[in-house]
Amino acid sequence: MQKFNPRILQAYFICGSQDVPGLDLVKVVQQALAAGITAYQFRDKGPHSSYNMDQRAQVAAQLRELCQKAQVPFIVDDDVQLAQTLQADGLHLGQNDTAIQEVIDKVGSQMFIGYSCSNLTEVQAANQIAGIAYYGCGPVFATQSKADANPVIGLNGLQQLVQTAHRPVVAIGGITSGDLPAIAATKAAGSAVISMLAQSSDYPATVQQMLQTPWQVPAN
Repeated sequence: MQKFNPRILQAYFICGSQDVPGLDLVKVVQQALAAGITAYQFRDKGPHSSYNMDQRAQVAAQLRELCQKAQVPFIVDDDVQLAQTLQADGLHLGQNDTAIQEVIDKVGSQMFIGYSCSNLTEVQAANQIAGIAYYGCGPVFATQSKADANPVIGLNGLQQLVQTAHRPVVAIGGITSGDLPAIAATKAAGSAVISMLAQSSDYPATVQQMLQTPWQVPAN
């Protein structure tokens, strides 16, 4: 297991089969790892996923191995059992997923835990819970990658959440390369992207833009 380091939030890639229709997810993640992403979250769900349960587990195992070889944290979205089976480095939970305290009690000693917070009430509540490594805050901009996305918070909303958060914040939602400097100006620790990288014609250039952005790096 890799310990949590805020620097992994700088070029955080989230991707499942639903995000790359017609493409091989394993090859997409291989390219992203080769380009230098700092974290990968396996988030494969919804009606547009290409996999059944068995296929999902098999692909996740392949991706876990690739991340391990690249020394990049492998994070599982929502699925506690899958994360445990694969000995994932991290687990990411949303507000509507399994109760956060229950998950921390169960696997908090085995992997780091990220938590989605989209408003001040959620951040303030999360601040009171021990065992969360970072917050995913957004959507900063409108996104097509998540059908059940929360209302857009904008840059001002993101800045407010970053200022209130007791943990590092990774921005998410509709982010493009041109948005990176403005997101960094909110003192976020990094950006989590789906389409910006999955649909990029030049993975190395896109990841370099993320890595070269002057992110706020909190003390470990």
